[in-house]
Amino acid sequence: MTALSNDTVAGLDPAVAVPSYDRSALVPGIVHFGVGGFHRAHQAMVLDRLLSTGAATEGICGVGVLPLDRRMADVMAAQDCLYTLVLKHPDGALEPRVIGSICEYLFAPDDPKAVIDRLAAGTTRIVSLTVTEGGYNFHQVTGDFDETAPDVRHDLESSAAPRTVFGLVTEALRARRDSGTPPFTVMSCDNIQGNGEVAKRSFVAYATLKDPELGAWIDEHVPFPNSMVDRITPVTSDSDRDELSRRFGVEDAWPVVCEPFFQWVLEDYFPLGRPPFEQADVQVVADVLPYELMKLRLLNVGHQALCYFGYLAGYRYAHEALGDPLIPALLRAYMQEEGRPTLQPVPGVDLAEYIDTLIERFSNPEVRDTLARLCAESSDRIPKWLVPVVRENLAAGGEVRLSAAIVASWARYAEGVDEAGEPIDVVDRLSERLGPIARTQRENPLAFLESRDLFGDLIDDPRFTEPYAEALRSLHERGSRATLEAFVGGE
Repeated sequence: MTALSNDTVAGLDPAVAVPSYDRSALVPGIVHFGVGGFHRAHQAMVLDRLLSTGAATEGICGVGVLPLDRRMADVMAAQDCLYTLVLKHPDGALEPRVIGSICEYLFAPDDPKAVIDRLAAGTTRIVSLTVTEGGYNFHQVTGDFDETAPDVRHDLESSAAPRTVFGLVTEALRARRDSGTPPFTVMSCDNIQGNGEVAKRSFVAYATLKDPELGAWIDEHVPFPNSMVDRITPVTSDSDRDELSRRFGVEDAWPVVCEPFFQWVLEDYFPLGRPPFEQADVQVVADVLPYELMKLRLLNVGHQALCYFGYLAGYRYAHEALGDPLIPALLRAYMQEEGRPTLQPVPGVDLAEYIDTLIERFSNPEVRDTLARLCAESSDRIPKWLVPVVRENLAAGGEVRLSAAIVASWARYAEGVDEAGEPIDVVDRLSERLGPIARTQRENPLAFLESRDLFGDLIDDPRFTEPYAEALRSLHERGSRATLEAFVGGE
């Protein structure tokens, strides 16, 4: 076996593609916060392709901010920032490639000044983000920035060394402003509608709290383009590492596996310039919103539709759940009847074909996407992805029956016990609050909906609460499959 590093990469199995460019010559032009599987399967892959063709010359500096990022820092240090990206095709074929576009990794808790200096350097043109939906620190319903978060409160102290992405980026922008260096572009790649606008609102709000004059300068001068990103990237498992080692002889502590499908739609708003992303199949457009709504309300809500019902029914992987005809029936019915009516026309996209493709992608047995991953952090997902669909359909007099059933399936899952009586490890930042509420809903069926910070006034509308209560009662009394049969199976 060959441990992945600069010294060994040239001698790997010829079946593994490796960087053809001189990594030692790379200077970071992009600083990325949140180097996880998705970033490495998506943005870093795109830049690697451009570097391989000579279309780009700059690399990525990855930054970890959270304590849990220390493991990534250790792996990046041991492997010279190299990692293996493995595309998993539905027929079982594997397509491995060593990605070399990340040329530096900084762990902010160890040296926040080094991160600020890298951000402030004139060579940095873009600061990109995959910090999860909850990483923007705003209220689910009002959209207001939460200045009471402990690390934010720490960073707002006058002499504090920053702990948050807000503090680090703001201090770097202060340094650029003071030195006359033009500001970089802040590019969000998270699954949030209007992610650039959300990022701008959060960063400006933080900076204004820290320094009102600086906040006004950021608001006026810093670009925040919107984007839509899409590639199913499950959590790397030990079996993924073992398979890479067994079949290709590569010892990689943290490879990334993903589906072949890839999509990135990006608003062209980069005053300091950018790599020619369009040469790597990125759609650079004037308006991202139609694509963004399509993805959030079909793919992302589709994942939520299948994960709770599927998990409660005893499935543990997405492709297993899709093997049950009731699950794709639910997905197709929700997408066609409730998701699609809320969408704008999407240039160049046949939505019926897109829906077919989504179901095929979810069914890929090689990706082995876990339902536990899809069920995680629901309180950051359902309010942003599904609740807006419900609101728009209610306003237009449209259907919400299936959306209500999906929310009910989350409420049932949040009880923390599956239909076989086995405990569920509910991973959610609000689990300690929501779990006890969910466990009262056999007596109070609308208890979960009383969380107005998540659902707003949906509890006040019987057009939603009636199908919700019907679905929840059926889930309790008859189980998930019988509930699906009632809602989409023709009973």
